[in-house]
Amino acid sequence: MEIVIGLVCLVVGAAIAYLVVSSGNKSKVQEANKAIEDAKSRASQIQDNAMREAESAKKSALVEAREEILQLKNQQEAENSKRRKELQTLENRIMQREESLDRRNDALDRKEHQLSSKQSSLDKRQNEVDALFARQTAELERICDLTREDAHKELLDRVRSEVVRDEAQIIRDSEQRIRAHADKTARMIVSTAIQRCASDQAGEITVTSVHIPSDDLKGRIIGREGRNIRTFEQVSGVSLVIDDTPETVVLSSFNPVRRETARVALENLIADGRIHPARIEEMYKKAEKLVGERVQEAGEQAAFDAGIHDLHPELIKTLGSLRYRTSFGQNVLQHSVQVSALCGTMAAELGFDINMAKRAGLLHDLGKAIDHEVEGPHAVIGADLCRRYGERPEIVHAVEAHHADVEPSSVLDVLVQAADAISAARPGARRESAENYIKRLEKLEEISNAHDGVERTYAMQAGRELHVMVQPEKISDSEATVLAHDIAKQIEDEMEYPGQVRVVVIRESRAVDVAK
Repeated sequence: MEIVIGLVCLVVGAAIAYLVVSSGNKSKVQEANKAIEDAKSRASQIQDNAMREAESAKKSALVEAREEILQLKNQQEAENSKRRKELQTLENRIMQREESLDRRNDALDRKEHQLSSKQSSLDKRQNEVDALFARQTAELERICDLTREDAHKELLDRVRSEVVRDEAQIIRDSEQRIRAHADKTARMIVSTAIQRCASDQAGEITVTSVHIPSDDLKGRIIGREGRNIRTFEQVSGVSLVIDDTPETVVLSSFNPVRRETARVALENLIADGRIHPARIEEMYKKAEKLVGERVQEAGEQAAFDAGIHDLHPELIKTLGSLRYRTSFGQNVLQHSVQVSALCGTMAAELGFDINMAKRAGLLHDLGKAIDHEVEGPHAVIGADLCRRYGERPEIVHAVEAHHADVEPSSVLDVLVQAADAISAARPGARRESAENYIKRLEKLEEISNAHDGVERTYAMQAGRELHVMVQPEKISDSEATVLAHDIAKQIEDEMEYPGQVRVVVIRESRAVDVAK
């Protein structure tokens, strides 16, 4: 306010000075003085007004501040009152919980006391029961004239005999129930597959001897100082055996393709008549090319017959070499094509993937083409070949599992096993040497005779049925069922055989008397 008054005085003074300077006369000075007085009066009045307004504003501000302070004080008191009420509520709840916990503690103490009383009572009764049991055991031993161990053994023997009867009954019931549900379907599927598979079985034998027109050619084949026969064996890798057999020379090699190549080369040399080292090398190269083409054609034809069109070229070549491989007199390539057809037929009956089943059946014996060069079972070798040339894991596993080198884990594995067994077990499909045949029959009888209570055993129907005679006083009817099951399981685990072996346990009791 003082600044405003000063500014007003400064303006008035400036105006008076201006009037004095400009007018220069007395009247104007008087007027100026009067104006100054008026200005001072107005300034004093303005100052008074300003002071009053300032005082009024100050009082108004004080009143507002007091009202605001009073309002804040009331709010604070209300909040404090609310908090006091909440604290009081919490305090009441805590007190109630403490009272509840006290009551629970009292109840637990009472229960603990009751439990300790009951436990002491139980301990006392347990001691009484133990003493009573000991007296009863001693009394029973005295009455029965048996010790506890003897009674225990007798009880176990009785339970064991009952368990054997129950086991036999369970086995018999299970077999009957399974046969009732499975035989009809299985026979239908297998019979349908065999009927649809119309391929003829060739009893082809790998050629190991070559006919020559006359024995005079043997000397020419041997050559001067044996140079021709040495050259032939070095070029072909096949042993050439020339003995006293009339008009015959024998080729010996573990590799059927190499042996076939040597046979073709030797026949061409005999037909040509010019037998010398250079001609031998030339004829062998031509024979090797010819046999290679035949192998390729055989593999392609087999894949075509099976309806498989996307095999790797190396797999086709390896498959074709099975044309010169036999197993028990059965041509392996024809067997593979037949297994492929059987797999496809059974897969169709079961609603399975036909193409995958055919593919696995065609490739299942692939390892036999090189099993003379690679160590291991032919199923594992074939699986490695299929894996190397990009076959699906399901196909690889089916090839590897078809002789149980690994456990079957899918329908495809079981299909390939079944089709392989059907193709190999058909009458006339395979031939078996007399020595192996006798050994197989002897092994069957040996397995059966090793069981306790077996009196004698007869292998019937070329080893496809085993008749087991048992001692009736040692083997009961129930135990006979269990014995048949055990013998069949042991044969499955320890032997390899085509088809199946039926085990028949015969228990016979006879009473003989003579009328005189």
